Amino acid sequence: MTDTKITPTGPVEEEKLEQAEPLAPPLIYEAVRREGLAELKRPFQALFFSGIAAGILISASVLGEAIFRTYLPEAPWRPLVENLGYSLGFLLVILGRMQLFTENTITTVMPFIAGPSVKKAAMVARLWSVVLGANVIGAFMAAAMFHTEAVPSNLSPAIRALSEHAIGIGAWDSFLRGIPAGLLIATLVWILAQGRTSEFLVILAITWLIAAGDFTHIVAGSVEAAYLLIDGAASLPEVLTGFFVPVFLGNVVGGTAVFTMLAWGQVKEEIATDSAARHRVARAE
Repeated sequence: MTDTKITPTGPVEEEKLEQAEPLAPPLIYEAVRREGLAELKRPFQALFFSGIAAGILISASVLGEAIFRTYLPEAPWRPLVENLGYSLGFLLVILGRMQLFTENTITTVMPFIAGPSVKKAAMVARLWSVVLGANVIGAFMAAAMFHTEAVPSNLSPAIRALSEHAIGIGAWDSFLRGIPAGLLIATLVWILAQGRTSEFLVILAITWLIAAGDFTHIVAGSVEAAYLLIDGAASLPEVLTGFFVPVFLGNVVGGTAVFTMLAWGQVKEEIATDSAARHRVARAE
């Protein structure tokens, strides 16, 4: 039995065939690179306020988990359902197109890798600083709200328990668990760049895995850290050295040093070949 090749009969059929095919890795890379370049050029005010909004909205992850933990009965399956609550904040932030630091560990690094320069490095450092700082400010605002009557008091024990667990892991384990979290968020960005997938389900599945795997995320965890700081249950040095710095480094290693470099490695040769071919055509013309 021989394979039969079906050839499109016209431009309409060809277009339908292209729409049915998934994007090739070089095209996904280009979509991520362009998004990152656009983010690097955004003004300070836009990044700052978007980052604050993301820091506030990501608190829905903590709140969602606390609600499930409070109202679900004790059972072996409860953690699997409870961790669905963790996805709520990410759904709000990503679908709302807010600035979340861990997404920028891949999007803004791609333009730098494609054409390294001191100027681009400074632009990446600027964006990371602004977005992460704004995310943390938003996280503190949300944590402060958790201490008011805006949040039902019966949720407080669950919020405290979740916060104590997040901060009590230890510096080394927090760093190690931050690596897969950063890698998974970078993978999420790479998948969503195709623009043809179900965003809701992809975000839900990947962020649920972060929670179910007990991995650490710098922004979602900052809400929990801020909650304990405001409550006086943790000191600033303890939070910085035991949580913030290790998780930050772990997320950057996972999102940038691991996933972004691997993604670049698989498309670098194809991009170079395509660029050389275009250059030869341009010279011939």
